[in-house]
This record gives sequence, C-alpha cells and structure tokens, in this order.
Amino acid sequence: MPLHMQFGADDLLRCRFAISPLCQTHEAVRTLRRTERHGYHLPWLRRVREALAGLDLSELWLLMPVRGYTPDFLGPPPEVPYAPFEDELARMRATDPAVARRELVLSLECTPGAASSARGRAMLDDPARAVQRLADVTEAAWRALVEPDWPRLRALLEADIAYRSRQLAEGGLERLFADLRPALRWTDGTLTIRNSVVPAQTQDLDGRGVLLMPSVFVWPDVISGFAPPWQPTVIYPARGVGGLWREPDAVTADALVRLLGASRAAILSGLEEPASTTALAARHRLAPSSVSAHLAVLRGAGLLSSRRQGHQVLYERTPLGMALVGGG
Repeated sequence: MPLHMQFGADDLLRCRFAISPLCQTHEAVRTLRRTERHGYHLPWLRRVREALAGLDLSELWLLMPVRGYTPDFLGPPPEVPYAPFEDELARMRATDPAVARRELVLSLECTPGAASSARGRAMLDDPARAVQRLADVTEAAWRALVEPDWPRLRALLEADIAYRSRQLAEGGLERLFADLRPALRWTDGTLTIRNSVVPAQTQDLDGRGVLLMPSVFVWPDVISGFAPPWQPTVIYPARGVGGLWREPDAVTADALVRLLGASRAAILSGLEEPASTTALAARHRLAPSSVSAHLAVLRGAGLLSSRRQGHQVLYERTPLGMALVGGG
C-alpha cells in the first residue's frame, strides 16, 4: 500500500537526519520475530540467545503486528540529531495517557483477539501504567540486545548519514531518494513509499519536512507514517549492514595487511569508534604526521570518513571500510 508524502516549499528546507537508539531497540525486538530480517543478523541472533532467556518481550510484541500499526509513542521521532537512549526513554515515559490509549487501540485492533486479551485489556484500562511498563521492557531490551554493540551500530549509522548528506549536497532530494531504496520514488515534489505497512494514503507535510533515520535492523523494509502530532519520518536500511557483524579472522587480517600495509591495516581495524589523529597516534605508537598520511590514503580510498567535533577531526570507518575489515 503506497504512502504519498507531498512536499511544499518549506518542507524542502526541513529535511534532516537523526539517529535514535530507542528506535534501534524496538526494531531489534521486532527483528527477533521477523525471519525475513535474519539473514544479515545471524551472528547477533546467536550471541543474544542467552540474554533473551531472561527477557519477557511479549507486551512489546503484542503491539508489533506483522502488517499493521505500531504505536508511535513507543519510538517518537527524535527532536535532535542524536539523543542519548536515556533522554529518549524519558520522553517515551512522558507520553500523554490519552495519546497512548488512542494509539494502543489502533495497534491492538490490527491483531485479532489482542484487545480482548488479558494484556490488551490491562493496557487499555490503565494506559499511564502501560506506558511505564512498556518503557521498563524497552530499557531491559536496550541493555541486553543493543547497548553492548552500540558503538559499532552508531558508527555504521553515522557513516550512512555522512554518505547521504554528501548525496543531498551534490544532487538534492532527487538524488538522495533515488539511492535510498527501490521502494522510494521521488516525483514532482511527492515522495512515494511503496511498501509502507499503513493503508494507502496521501500525507501533506504542511511545512514540517521529513526526518530521515537510518536503521541497522529494518532491512528489507522502509517504515514511515507517524501521523500528527508526530514528525513525518522515514526509517530506511543503513548502508553496510551486510558486513556489520563480521569479525576479522587470521586469514582476513593477513590479507588486509598485504593489501594496505601493516600500519594502515592496524588503523582501519582498530577504528571501532571514531577517533582523532592524536588518539590514533598514541594508540598505535606512530608519529602524528605518519598517522595523518595514512588516514588521508584510507579516506581517499573511501574506507574512512571524517567529521569535525569541536576542535577535533574524528575519523571513522565507512560501510566499505567495515565490510573490508570484516572480510565481506
């Protein structure tokens, strides 16, 4: 069912990117039951199997129908480019009970018998308590499933945004949307999302623009909707997910050294989190000038990206760099 997002002049000026650890947590929970998403995440699924034994995710799963509506208050579109998980969770906890109940009704109606089940009735009878309970479950899921790998996940998401931002600067929205997914089509000021799970509809953005959020877990879907009062949002698969969970083995590490040289291979392999030239020089016991030269080569080859943070320039692996280190 297609969703048509109609852009006005103001909307073209209000397209932005964000990273949401809260959204990643809920999509990780959803992925556990979506076998079509498992292909890229088998190493992660094997690793979290033990942690899952101590989690009861049934209340969240009740609100995640395969085809239908998931309450928007579970993952409200972030208001800033990157908010810590704790800030996003606090915002979720502050949901107006009237808004929560309205969205719970819509979601439970998508699954036969859900509204009349014991859990469904409890949520509808006391939506304020339901919000707090769902936030508790979400926090437990974050700690067990996502937080241990968050530096790696965030690096991939930030690398995707850096790439998309360059596309936007070089070719505007037409080029940006053309490369996101085949399910997206940009024509004459309208963005059409073909595999949206919401009923076919047209959404006038009304000057609010669109929030674009890459996701590690959402592939192969594109998710959108977020009716008022929420910010219109498109959640799309991040680039480089195929190499996300690959760990370098001895053969890969040796091949990387032969390809790049020992120092460049060590710098690229060690960049699990963004780092500055000074930090990398200290870590690898190399002169800052040598590290700077190696970084320039790796960046020129498309294996690293850089961004300024305060007085520092931080370097991080691109999706291509991640795949190369992982042996992809």
